[in-house]
Amino acid sequence: MAQPLMPHATASWLVDNTSLSFEQIAEFCGLHILEIQAIADDTAATKLTGRDPVRAHELTMDEIEKGQANPDYRLQMLKGPDQVRRTKGPRYTPVSKRQDKPDGIAWILRNHPEISDGAIGKLIGTTRTTIAAIRDRSHWNIANITPKDPVTLGLTSQRELDALVAKAAKAAGIEAPTDTRLEGDREALIEQLRAERTAAAHAAEAGEGGEETGPVEHTAETLFRQ
Repeated sequence: MAQPLMPHATASWLVDNTSLSFEQIAEFCGLHILEIQAIADDTAATKLTGRDPVRAHELTMDEIEKGQANPDYRLQMLKGPDQVRRTKGPRYTPVSKRQDKPDGIAWILRNHPEISDGAIGKLIGTTRTTIAAIRDRSHWNIANITPKDPVTLGLTSQRELDALVAKAAKAAGIEAPTDTRLEGDREALIEQLRAERTAAAHAAEAGEGGEETGPVEHTAETLFRQ
């Protein structure tokens, strides 16, 4: 299925301007539902500027209205952009994120030791030497390396990480971990996220007007913490 040219920015616009479900937005943009929830709860690694898929001629308002009327409806793209295929070689990482690589590598080594160094290198865009140095704690900056989810850091997508974990688990003959962050009453949790997001926006507006506001008691992190 074709995807928007800028999936994260498109997802941000759809979250802000429609009542489509997170599942519908995730499927249309080719993203993991947890990425959509992070965008909706403003916990994404980078604050995104929304991209209107209607103005980009990727989606019609009729399609959006159909989706809003039926949560099971799958949005159909008008015309997908030419997909850019990755060439062989290490993944390119923007300069602004390269300092985060060691933290992402450390997180994978701690949480998924079954993943090979070669696979980590391709996923993060690093070398076996760097991975080995972080593993045996001989890295020059080891004192400042803190394991952090590479998806949260923006080094990879949740889909790519999940696929790699599943592949490594299969090769190692072990059962791939199950994502339990969405167990329970999913719709209630999603509605609570939306309500909190609205409350946060109102609190920000009140703050600009000089009114005192109290802290929000719950966040997506507390809701979905394993």
